[in-house]
Amino acid sequence: MFEQYSTMKIFLYARYVQKDYLASLKTVLSSVSEYGWKACASENLYEFAEKHDLAKGLELIKDHDMLKKSKANFAFTLGGDGTILGATCIIKDLGIPIMGINHGRLGFLAGVERKNIKAAMKKIAEGQYIIEERTMLCLESEPSIFGDLNFALNDFTIHKRDTSSMVSIHTYINGDYLNSYWADGLIVATPTGSTGYSLSCGGPIVFPNSGNMVITPVAPHNLNVRPLVISDSSVISFSIEGRAKNFLSTLDSRYETITPKHQLAVRRCDFNTRLVILNGQSFFNTIHEKLSWGADKRN
Repeated sequence: MFEQYSTMKIFLYARYVQKDYLASLKTVLSSVSEYGWKACASENLYEFAEKHDLAKGLELIKDHDMLKKSKANFAFTLGGDGTILGATCIIKDLGIPIMGINHGRLGFLAGVERKNIKAAMKKIAEGQYIIEERTMLCLESEPSIFGDLNFALNDFTIHKRDTSSMVSIHTYINGDYLNSYWADGLIVATPTGSTGYSLSCGGPIVFPNSGNMVITPVAPHNLNVRPLVISDSSVISFSIEGRAKNFLSTLDSRYETITPKHQLAVRRCDFNTRLVILNGQSFFNTIHEKLSWGADKRN
């Protein structure tokens, strides 16, 4: 074990705690003890550990300020990709690298399977990883929405409400008129988010460090409208109209109601999310495994 890793502190985070997290939590805490590290945990995970007599030496983290004071070196999340998105809301601009332990389904971001936790911890201890910077989106709005959580790792969307008719989303890039999208909604995705909602709506897969944003319409009325890839140095602004009085706006899994009075603009965020990529992992491996690329399953 390298000397610089002997005093490390790990922040453990989960959005929702489930029974099958227990085995993973035990394995993580066992490795923390084995390597002489310290650990802290989000409130729900701390209570779960306490219930199962695993909270000895564990520090409670309730919010961003407590996490900042803890001086954690890494964040390990228990859950799926949505849990990593949730972790960004407490980490914010602290730059703590995130490693996702996958308890979800597809797991594009949460790349460590439960059976591989001990091996992953060993790689962390031996320095067998890199830190990958993932760009984020920042939403500027008038009136203000989302407060100080006005950022997203995956995507920003504008949507119609429920069964209401489609919306008209007038879109501008750096002040120049781009298009009026008559659609159920519009997605602006980061490269990280290109494999999420945008992909399911026909958007392209964009490599993590490509320096782009993707604009993808949701069920557009005009069939000649297609997704666009633009530079992430751009500022995309919107005005909205429709028969309904209210619409939905989302940042990752968070949502707020908006009206035609809202003025919205999206740009690249001033800080990034940092992901732990273990040796042997890569974006190529992920898309091969998760999307079955290169696999002949005809027989």
